[in-house]
Amino acid sequence: MDNESDVDRVGQFVRGGNYHAALNIALSCLNECRKNEDQEGVDTFLGVIGGIADTLTLEFGSSAYLGRRKGS
Repeated sequence: MDNESDVDRVGQFVRGGNYHAALNIALSCLNECRKNEDQEGVDTFLGVIGGIADTLTLEFGSSAYLGRRKGS
């Protein structure tokens, strides 16, 4: 498994606005890393998934929601 190319592929889907595919691929990669006992890869894809969630929040979150997140 080539984590770097998979991260790039996820990024292409995010840039294209296909967040569903991006999350599915990132989750699949995370599971593959877990199966292969690749903790560094797990950590990488946890970060990728968090980044996708942050992107979704900024793109779709209301002002009220974004304000609540700043206060947490």
